[in-house]
Amino acid sequence: MTLALLIFLFPLAYSPGPGNMFFAANGARFGFWATVPANIGYHIATWLITVAVGAGLLAVFSDYPMVFLILRIAGALYVLWLAWGLFNAGPAGAVGAAKGAGFWDGVVLLLLNPKAYVLMALIYSQFGAHGQVIWIATVFTANNIVAFCLFAWVGEMISSRFAAGPWGNRLLGAMLAAVAVWMLFL
Repeated sequence: MTLALLIFLFPLAYSPGPGNMFFAANGARFGFWATVPANIGYHIATWLITVAVGAGLLAVFSDYPMVFLILRIAGALYVLWLAWGLFNAGPAGAVGAAKGAGFWDGVVLLLLNPKAYVLMALIYSQFGAHGQVIWIATVFTANNIVAFCLFAWVGEMISSRFAAGPWGNRLLGAMLAAVAVWMLFL
């Protein structure tokens, strides 16, 4: 079952989405190691919410579809706010320069990421819970950690090859803003 789950998760975890783009942009702007606190926050929240979804949390979305719409709008607004910060970030090391995302930024990003809930629903619709909730949540979370670390590292590598400066910050901010717009139509 683990191999089938990983094969199922691979294209979902490694395709661009709010989390991947967030970590790629932050890796490019602040470096891989600066993304670690947000990555930890995101993935602790991922594991906890995936367990809750396996225990029946998704019933809230089917009983109250407006909750998912509100989540989607709030998530898009949050990613737009992050994008605005990157778009307007000064040069690294400047007084008042932007700082890398922290633990709670990661937690909030997961909580407001509708793609994450859709993926969790897909996992359980394909693999069911059947006493495997903890295992599925752990495999899903571990796979996402690898994907997000890869995106953060690639962001850092791209940034180190090209002097980003203010135009690089604007490009990263615009990319995150595009993801926020995409989230509205998920």
